[in-house]
Amino acid sequence: MESEKYLAQLQEIQSMMQKSSKFLSLSGISGILAGTYALIGAGVVYSMRERLTSSIRFDSTEFITIVTTALLVMVLSVTTGIIFSIRKARKKQEVIWNQVSKSFIMSFMVPLITGGLFAIILITKGAIGLVSPVTLLFYGLALVSASRYSYETLRNLGFIFIILGLINSLYIGYGLYFWMLGFGVCHIFYGAYMYLKYDYKKQ
Repeated sequence: MESEKYLAQLQEIQSMMQKSSKFLSLSGISGILAGTYALIGAGVVYSMRERLTSSIRFDSTEFITIVTTALLVMVLSVTTGIIFSIRKARKKQEVIWNQVSKSFIMSFMVPLITGGLFAIILITKGAIGLVSPVTLLFYGLALVSASRYSYETLRNLGFIFIILGLINSLYIGYGLYFWMLGFGVCHIFYGAYMYLKYDYKKQ
């Protein structure tokens, strides 16, 4: 009985330490929805693929459509993530905005914004084929960087994106398919995995 009591106390202490050093309010449902948004956005870009064969100017319809679609997907994904994270934190009676969550966001956003700006530069230079591998690589780096402050499984997802980006760089003409596989399919499967492992059993 005494050993069971000590074990329970150790587990409680471990849980408290993890909560104080990790951002654990990420929701699996938001990952599923982010993947769905990405697939819809990829469909929009796919519909105009025949016009993406030369350099695109800032004032061109193609450039505006691509950037608008990408921004819309990003805004919807981030907004959905914030909403579900707040809901999850409230259920667990935790404070969502603290030093750990700030560190998580900073570690995630720096590689992500850098990759996004680099992708825009590539579009304006006509290097359309490199946009997909670049976004996959930088997003993977963002996940690996942010995983220090959240679930370790984020790191595995990040490595998957990095691998997809490297492979995509060898098969430039299939960028949109790799993009759909990464941001769409992987997000949906990962979100489902997160939901079943961390959320579903606790409801």
